Amino acid sequence: MSTATDIIPSHASRERLGLFLGFVGMVIFGGTLPATRLAVSAIDPVALTALRTAIAGVCSLALLLALRRPFPPRALWPQLVIAMLCVSIFFPLFMAYGMQTVDASHGGVVLGVLPIATALVAVMITHERPRPLFWIASLAGAALVIAFALRQGGGAMSSGDLLLFLAVAVSAVGYAFSGRLTSSMPGWEVISWILVIALPISIPAALLTMPADIMQLPAKPLLGLAYVTLFSQWIGFFAWNAGLAMGGIARVSQVQLLQVFVTFALAAFFNGETITWQIVAFAAAVVATVAISTRSRGRVTPSAVES
Repeated sequence: MSTATDIIPSHASRERLGLFLGFVGMVIFGGTLPATRLAVSAIDPVALTALRTAIAGVCSLALLLALRRPFPPRALWPQLVIAMLCVSIFFPLFMAYGMQTVDASHGGVVLGVLPIATALVAVMITHERPRPLFWIASLAGAALVIAFALRQGGGAMSSGDLLLFLAVAVSAVGYAFSGRLTSSMPGWEVISWILVIALPISIPAALLTMPADIMQLPAKPLLGLAYVTLFSQWIGFFAWNAGLAMGGIARVSQVQLLQVFVTFALAAFFNGETITWQIVAFAAAVVATVAISTRSRGRVTPSAVES
Protein backbone atom coordinates (compact mmCIF):
# COMPACT_ATOMS: atom_id res chain seq x y z
CA MET A 1 0.00 0.00 0.00
CA SER A 2 1.41 3.37 -1.01
CA THR A 3 2.08 5.97 1.65
CA ALA A 4 1.39 9.70 1.37
CA THR A 5 5.13 10.25 0.94
CA ASP A 6 5.18 7.91 -2.06
CA ILE A 7 2.37 9.68 -3.94
CA ILE A 8 3.14 13.34 -3.20
CA PRO A 9 5.96 13.77 -5.77
CA SER A 10 3.96 12.21 -8.63
CA HIS A 11 0.86 14.16 -7.61
CA ALA A 12 2.83 17.41 -7.52
CA SER A 13 4.38 16.67 -10.92
CA ARG A 14 0.93 15.94 -12.35
CA GLU A 15 -0.36 19.28 -11.04
CA ARG A 16 2.60 21.16 -12.52
CA LEU A 17 2.06 19.48 -15.89
CA GLY A 18 -1.63 20.35 -15.65
CA LEU A 19 -0.79 24.00 -15.03
CA PHE A 20 1.61 24.01 -17.98
CA LEU A 21 -0.96 22.45 -20.32
CA GLY A 22 -3.59 24.88 -19.07
CA PHE A 23 -1.21 27.76 -19.80
CA VAL A 24 -0.58 26.42 -23.32
CA GLY A 25 -4.31 26.14 -23.95
CA MET A 26 -4.89 29.65 -22.63
CA VAL A 27 -2.22 31.12 -24.93
CA ILE A 28 -3.75 29.29 -27.90
CA PHE A 29 -7.20 30.66 -27.11
CA GLY A 30 -5.69 34.12 -26.58
CA GLY A 31 -4.76 34.16 -30.28
CA THR A 32 -8.30 33.43 -31.48
CA LEU A 33 -9.53 37.01 -31.78
CA PRO A 34 -6.41 38.39 -33.52
CA ALA A 35 -6.43 35.42 -35.94
CA THR A 36 -10.15 35.85 -36.62
CA ARG A 37 -9.60 39.55 -37.25
CA LEU A 38 -6.99 38.65 -39.88
CA ALA A 39 -9.18 36.00 -41.48
CA VAL A 40 -12.35 38.11 -41.85
CA SER A 41 -10.39 40.76 -43.74
CA ALA A 42 -10.70 38.49 -46.81
CA ILE A 43 -13.08 35.65 -45.86
CA ASP A 44 -16.80 35.99 -45.19
CA PRO A 45 -17.73 35.12 -41.56
CA VAL A 46 -20.10 32.35 -42.68
CA ALA A 47 -17.42 30.79 -44.88
CA LEU A 48 -14.83 31.17 -42.12
CA THR A 49 -17.09 29.44 -39.59
CA ALA A 50 -17.96 26.62 -41.99
CA LEU A 51 -14.34 26.06 -43.06
CA ARG A 52 -12.87 26.03 -39.56
CA THR A 53 -15.53 23.64 -38.28
CA ALA A 54 -15.40 21.33 -41.33
CA ILE A 55 -11.61 21.01 -41.47
CA ALA A 56 -11.31 20.52 -37.72
CA GLY A 57 -14.16 18.00 -37.94
CA VAL A 58 -12.40 15.96 -40.61
CA CYS A 59 -9.22 15.95 -38.49
CA SER A 60 -11.28 14.86 -35.47
CA LEU A 61 -12.93 12.05 -37.42
CA ALA A 62 -9.56 10.77 -38.62
CA LEU A 63 -8.21 10.77 -35.06
CA LEU A 64 -11.25 9.01 -33.60
CA LEU A 65 -11.13 6.35 -36.32
CA ALA A 66 -7.38 5.85 -35.92
CA LEU A 67 -7.80 5.32 -32.18
CA ARG A 68 -10.95 3.22 -32.71
CA ARG A 69 -12.96 5.21 -30.22
CA PRO A 70 -16.53 3.93 -29.65
CA PHE A 71 -19.57 6.11 -30.24
CA PRO A 72 -20.64 8.08 -27.17
CA PRO A 73 -23.57 6.58 -25.23
CA ARG A 74 -26.96 7.60 -26.59
CA ALA A 75 -27.79 9.41 -23.34
CA LEU A 76 -24.96 11.90 -23.98
CA TRP A 77 -25.99 12.87 -27.51
CA PRO A 78 -28.43 15.66 -26.53
CA GLN A 79 -25.64 17.35 -24.56
CA LEU A 80 -23.20 16.84 -27.43
CA VAL A 81 -25.63 18.42 -29.90
CA ILE A 82 -26.15 21.46 -27.65
CA ALA A 83 -22.39 21.86 -27.22
CA MET A 84 -21.89 21.42 -30.98
CA LEU A 85 -24.38 24.15 -31.90
CA CYS A 86 -22.86 26.57 -29.40
CA VAL A 87 -19.12 25.86 -29.62
CA SER A 88 -18.64 24.99 -33.29
CA ILE A 89 -21.33 27.04 -35.07
CA PHE A 90 -22.87 29.99 -33.23
CA PHE A 91 -19.85 31.12 -31.19
CA PRO A 92 -17.37 31.30 -34.09
CA LEU A 93 -20.05 32.81 -36.34
CA PHE A 94 -21.01 35.61 -33.95
CA MET A 95 -17.35 36.23 -33.11
CA ALA A 96 -16.35 36.43 -36.78
CA TYR A 97 -19.09 38.95 -37.55
CA GLY A 98 -18.09 40.95 -34.49
CA MET A 99 -14.46 41.03 -35.55
CA GLN A 100 -15.48 42.75 -38.77
CA THR A 101 -16.39 45.90 -36.86
CA VAL A 102 -14.32 46.01 -33.64
CA ASP A 103 -10.64 45.50 -32.85
CA ALA A 104 -9.36 42.24 -31.40
CA SER A 105 -8.24 44.06 -28.23
CA HIS A 106 -11.76 45.46 -27.82
CA GLY A 107 -13.19 41.98 -28.27
CA GLY A 108 -10.73 40.65 -25.71
CA VAL A 109 -12.25 42.84 -23.01
CA VAL A 110 -15.81 41.83 -23.92
CA LEU A 111 -14.95 38.12 -24.04
CA GLY A 112 -13.04 38.53 -20.79
CA VAL A 113 -16.33 38.06 -18.97
CA LEU A 114 -16.80 34.61 -20.54
CA PRO A 115 -15.61 32.67 -17.45
CA ILE A 116 -18.31 34.40 -15.40
CA ALA A 117 -20.96 33.62 -18.00
CA THR A 118 -19.82 29.98 -18.13
CA ALA A 119 -19.95 29.76 -14.35
CA LEU A 120 -23.49 31.17 -14.35
CA VAL A 121 -24.64 28.51 -16.81
CA ALA A 122 -22.82 25.80 -14.83
CA VAL A 123 -24.58 26.96 -11.68
CA MET A 124 -27.95 26.52 -13.38
CA ILE A 125 -27.29 23.06 -14.83
CA THR A 126 -25.44 21.61 -11.80
CA HIS A 127 -27.66 23.10 -9.07
CA GLU A 128 -24.81 24.81 -7.28
CA ARG A 129 -25.46 27.33 -4.53
CA PRO A 130 -22.84 30.07 -4.89
CA ARG A 131 -22.09 32.53 -2.15
CA PRO A 132 -23.55 36.06 -2.40
CA LEU A 133 -20.10 37.39 -3.33
CA PHE A 134 -20.20 35.28 -6.50
CA TRP A 135 -23.34 37.06 -7.69
CA ILE A 136 -21.98 40.49 -6.73
CA ALA A 137 -18.73 39.88 -8.63
CA SER A 138 -20.61 38.49 -11.63
CA LEU A 139 -22.89 41.51 -11.85
CA ALA A 140 -19.91 43.82 -11.43
CA GLY A 141 -18.05 42.09 -14.26
CA ALA A 142 -21.04 42.31 -16.58
CA ALA A 143 -21.52 45.99 -15.69
CA LEU A 144 -17.86 46.74 -16.42
CA VAL A 145 -18.02 45.12 -19.85
CA ILE A 146 -21.24 46.99 -20.73
CA ALA A 147 -19.70 50.27 -19.52
CA PHE A 148 -16.59 49.58 -21.62
CA ALA A 149 -18.67 48.88 -24.73
CA LEU A 150 -20.73 52.07 -24.22
CA ARG A 151 -17.59 54.15 -23.62
CA GLN A 152 -15.89 52.81 -26.73
CA GLY A 153 -19.07 53.29 -28.74
CA GLY A 154 -19.57 56.91 -27.71
CA GLY A 155 -22.55 56.12 -25.49
CA ALA A 156 -24.18 53.56 -27.78
CA MET A 157 -23.75 49.82 -28.13
CA SER A 158 -22.21 48.93 -31.48
CA SER A 159 -23.39 45.99 -33.58
CA GLY A 160 -20.00 44.38 -33.02
CA ASP A 161 -20.49 44.50 -29.26
CA LEU A 162 -23.97 42.99 -29.51
CA LEU A 163 -22.56 40.15 -31.62
CA LEU A 164 -19.77 39.56 -29.12
CA PHE A 165 -22.28 39.48 -26.26
CA LEU A 166 -24.19 36.83 -28.18
CA ALA A 167 -20.91 34.96 -28.68
CA VAL A 168 -20.30 35.06 -24.92
CA ALA A 169 -23.81 33.75 -24.19
CA VAL A 170 -23.71 30.79 -26.58
CA SER A 171 -20.12 29.95 -25.72
CA ALA A 172 -20.93 29.88 -22.02
CA VAL A 173 -23.67 27.32 -22.69
CA GLY A 174 -21.37 25.27 -24.91
CA TYR A 175 -18.45 25.32 -22.46
CA ALA A 176 -20.70 24.40 -19.54
CA PHE A 177 -22.12 21.37 -21.35
CA SER A 178 -18.67 20.43 -22.67
CA GLY A 179 -17.32 20.57 -19.14
CA ARG A 180 -20.14 18.36 -17.93
CA LEU A 181 -19.36 15.82 -20.66
CA THR A 182 -15.73 15.51 -19.52
CA SER A 183 -16.99 13.51 -16.55
CA SER A 184 -17.96 10.78 -19.04
CA MET A 185 -15.11 10.94 -21.57
CA PRO A 186 -11.71 12.64 -22.04
CA GLY A 187 -11.80 16.33 -22.95
CA TRP A 188 -10.09 15.80 -26.33
CA GLU A 189 -12.73 13.24 -27.20
CA VAL A 190 -15.55 15.62 -26.25
CA ILE A 191 -14.41 18.36 -28.65
CA SER A 192 -13.64 15.78 -31.34
CA TRP A 193 -17.14 14.26 -31.21
CA ILE A 194 -18.66 17.74 -31.15
CA LEU A 195 -16.86 18.58 -34.40
CA VAL A 196 -17.71 15.22 -35.99
CA ILE A 197 -21.39 15.67 -35.19
CA ALA A 198 -21.21 19.06 -36.92
CA LEU A 199 -19.84 17.59 -40.18
CA PRO A 200 -23.25 17.10 -41.89
CA ILE A 201 -23.73 20.85 -41.46
CA SER A 202 -20.19 22.18 -41.79
CA ILE A 203 -19.05 20.32 -44.93
CA PRO A 204 -22.00 21.38 -47.17
CA ALA A 205 -21.78 24.92 -45.76
CA ALA A 206 -18.04 25.05 -46.46
CA LEU A 207 -18.48 23.84 -50.04
CA LEU A 208 -21.23 26.38 -50.70
CA THR A 209 -19.54 29.42 -49.13
CA MET A 210 -15.82 28.80 -49.69
CA PRO A 211 -14.23 31.53 -51.84
CA ALA A 212 -13.50 30.26 -55.35
CA ASP A 213 -10.07 31.90 -55.24
CA ILE A 214 -9.23 30.87 -51.68
CA MET A 215 -5.68 29.81 -52.53
CA GLN A 216 -5.05 33.20 -54.12
CA LEU A 217 -5.96 35.10 -50.96
CA PRO A 218 -3.24 37.03 -49.12
CA ALA A 219 -1.10 35.07 -46.69
CA LYS A 220 -2.38 36.73 -43.49
CA PRO A 221 -6.07 35.78 -43.90
CA LEU A 222 -5.05 32.22 -44.79
CA LEU A 223 -2.81 32.02 -41.74
CA GLY A 224 -5.69 33.35 -39.64
CA LEU A 225 -7.96 30.65 -41.05
CA ALA A 226 -5.37 27.94 -40.38
CA TYR A 227 -4.90 29.13 -36.80
CA VAL A 228 -8.57 29.27 -35.81
CA THR A 229 -9.18 25.92 -37.53
CA LEU A 230 -6.38 23.79 -36.09
CA PHE A 231 -5.59 25.57 -32.84
CA SER A 232 -8.62 27.57 -31.63
CA GLN A 233 -11.22 25.05 -32.73
CA TRP A 234 -9.36 21.82 -31.94
CA ILE A 235 -5.85 21.54 -30.50
CA GLY A 236 -6.38 24.25 -27.90
CA PHE A 237 -9.10 22.15 -26.28
CA PHE A 238 -6.72 19.19 -26.05
CA ALA A 239 -4.24 21.15 -23.94
CA TRP A 240 -6.84 23.06 -21.93
CA ASN A 241 -9.06 20.10 -21.02
CA ALA A 242 -6.06 17.90 -20.20
CA GLY A 243 -4.71 20.66 -17.99
CA LEU A 244 -7.99 20.94 -16.12
CA ALA A 245 -8.10 17.18 -15.58
CA MET A 246 -4.48 16.91 -14.37
CA GLY A 247 -4.09 20.11 -12.39
CA GLY A 248 -7.61 20.54 -11.06
CA ILE A 249 -10.33 22.81 -12.43
CA ALA A 250 -10.19 25.31 -9.58
CA ARG A 251 -6.42 25.83 -9.87
CA VAL A 252 -5.85 25.65 -13.63
CA SER A 253 -8.88 27.78 -14.53
CA GLN A 254 -7.18 30.73 -12.80
CA VAL A 255 -4.66 30.73 -15.68
CA GLN A 256 -7.49 31.94 -17.92
CA LEU A 257 -7.30 35.31 -16.15
CA LEU A 258 -4.20 36.04 -18.24
CA GLN A 259 -5.93 35.39 -21.57
CA VAL A 260 -7.09 38.94 -22.25
CA PHE A 261 -3.53 40.23 -21.88
CA VAL A 262 -2.24 37.56 -24.28
CA THR A 263 -4.87 38.79 -26.75
CA PHE A 264 -3.65 42.36 -26.26
CA ALA A 265 -0.03 41.40 -26.99
CA LEU A 266 -0.93 39.38 -30.09
CA ALA A 267 -3.35 42.04 -31.38
CA ALA A 268 -0.63 44.68 -31.07
CA PHE A 269 1.94 42.50 -32.84
CA PHE A 270 -0.12 40.86 -35.61
CA ASN A 271 -2.95 43.35 -36.12
CA GLY A 272 -1.04 46.56 -35.43
CA GLU A 273 -3.59 47.67 -32.84
CA THR A 274 -2.87 50.38 -30.27
CA ILE A 275 -3.55 49.22 -26.72
CA THR A 276 -4.53 52.27 -24.65
CA TRP A 277 -4.36 52.51 -20.88
CA GLN A 278 -8.17 52.70 -20.71
CA ILE A 279 -8.45 49.30 -22.41
CA VAL A 280 -5.89 47.78 -20.05
CA ALA A 281 -7.64 49.33 -17.02
CA PHE A 282 -11.03 47.93 -18.00
CA ALA A 283 -9.47 44.54 -18.73
CA ALA A 284 -7.74 44.46 -15.33
CA ALA A 285 -11.01 45.35 -13.60
CA VAL A 286 -12.87 42.60 -15.46
CA VAL A 287 -10.13 40.10 -14.60
CA ALA A 288 -10.47 41.07 -10.93
CA THR A 289 -14.21 40.38 -10.94
CA VAL A 290 -13.63 37.04 -12.67
CA ALA A 291 -11.04 36.09 -10.04
CA ILE A 292 -13.41 37.02 -7.19
CA SER A 293 -16.37 35.18 -8.73
CA THR A 294 -14.27 32.07 -9.34
CA ARG A 295 -12.94 31.94 -5.81
CA SER A 296 -16.35 32.56 -4.24
CA ARG A 297 -18.24 29.99 -6.29
CA GLY A 298 -20.01 27.44 -4.12
CA ARG A 299 -19.87 23.68 -4.08
CA VAL A 300 -22.09 21.35 -6.05
CA THR A 301 -25.05 20.08 -4.08
CA PRO A 302 -25.45 16.32 -3.65
CA SER A 303 -28.44 16.28 -5.95
CA ALA A 304 -26.35 17.77 -8.71
CA VAL A 305 -23.70 15.11 -8.37
CA GLU A 306 -26.29 12.38 -8.63
CA SER A 307 -28.00 13.85 -11.71
